[in-house]
Amino acid sequence: MKLSDYKKIHFVGVGGIGMSALARLCKNEHKQVSGSDRTPSMITEALGAEGVRFFPSQSATNITPDIDLVVYTEAMPVDHEELVAAREQGIVIINYFAALGMVANEYYLVAVAGSHGKTTTTAMLTDIFEAAGLDPTAIVGSLRAKTNSNYRSGKSKYCIVEACEYRRDFLSLTPDILVITNIEHEHVDYYKNLVEVQRAFRELVGQVRAGGFVVANLSDEKVRPCLEELAEDVSVIDYGKYFNPLRQLTMPGLHNQQNAAAAIAAAAQVGIVPDNATTTLMQFAGTWRRFEYKGEVNGAKVYDDYGHHPTEIVATIKGARELYPQCRLILVFQPHTYSRTSELFADFVKALVLADKSYILPIYAAREENLTGITHIALAQAVGTQAVVSDDFPTTLKALRKEVGTKDLVLVMGAGDVTSIANQLVL
Repeated sequence: MKLSDYKKIHFVGVGGIGMSALARLCKNEHKQVSGSDRTPSMITEALGAEGVRFFPSQSATNITPDIDLVVYTEAMPVDHEELVAAREQGIVIINYFAALGMVANEYYLVAVAGSHGKTTTTAMLTDIFEAAGLDPTAIVGSLRAKTNSNYRSGKSKYCIVEACEYRRDFLSLTPDILVITNIEHEHVDYYKNLVEVQRAFRELVGQVRAGGFVVANLSDEKVRPCLEELAEDVSVIDYGKYFNPLRQLTMPGLHNQQNAAAAIAAAAQVGIVPDNATTTLMQFAGTWRRFEYKGEVNGAKVYDDYGHHPTEIVATIKGARELYPQCRLILVFQPHTYSRTSELFADFVKALVLADKSYILPIYAAREENLTGITHIALAQAVGTQAVVSDDFPTTLKALRKEVGTKDLVLVMGAGDVTSIANQLVL
């Protein structure tokens, strides 16, 4: 399958961060592009302005006979009305990751995989390639602060994309350079344990093209087993050798220094001088919802972050304390999915106690039903007296506006809709 085989493409769930970037790429390739989403947003508004026909509701009537390809996000059920309509009309249907592979594998592909840090590292690499004059095409899992877009249209042979491990979706990619930032037991609704996650990464490593590179931290014991089936003509690059804790980044935290090392190491494999890459990263502006500064409320600084795994919470809190050592850190946390909250419960407790105070909101269900009986109340009780059970957004906003002051730092975290609290706090 090639993109050139299709003229009119429809995206089911086009407001998603990956879907919208791919829609932009198809539009840039002069395809007729349409898409639907039940939740209009700044992203869908931007797509409309860029010439994508947007449907603010999802219906079988959106699928017309002249459409020859339908791309859907895995969040959509198999009996979704638009997918059913497409099948009835004999239209080709593929998921986002298959479509991404169809497009990205045509390039010299740099794929960024890992449990944490994918988005930031992908955005860093995009900046580095751009500054070096390599004019890459890029699909980033967030909006780059530099451009307020998740897509960069390039004219060179290079393409940089995020490679998500959920349901082994990244196996649609055959990269020339594979970056593995780190590996943990994540997506617990799909992977039973760390060994299964490592097995998926091992398969991805096996798909790196001849003469290519795998960039990884060789001191990471969770990563090393994934490199056991490496082809003889594929080289392993230890990004630990590019690590420099004295590098002056605009983003705080050890984890961002590690992301930077991975990006610099990968860029070096296409001839970009590490010192030049480092200079670029000193100006790196970050991405949407990755320790993103939103403004102030009553003199307290407010940051918004996508982190939803215990390791991400710990790293972000440590980075925040590095930047604001004198502030009381108030965390507003929305757990993401029942399975993750239940499976990693003890780790969440250890992470949340690192804040001076935590407002814990109801669990964001996403694609799940609550089969475990887990609740945000149980999580707050386990954290202890420094945790507050917060049952809804309005109550949380009211409490924060009343409580915080100039000596406080508010950190809003979660992969669901909790970002609206950060936005409303600073109005």
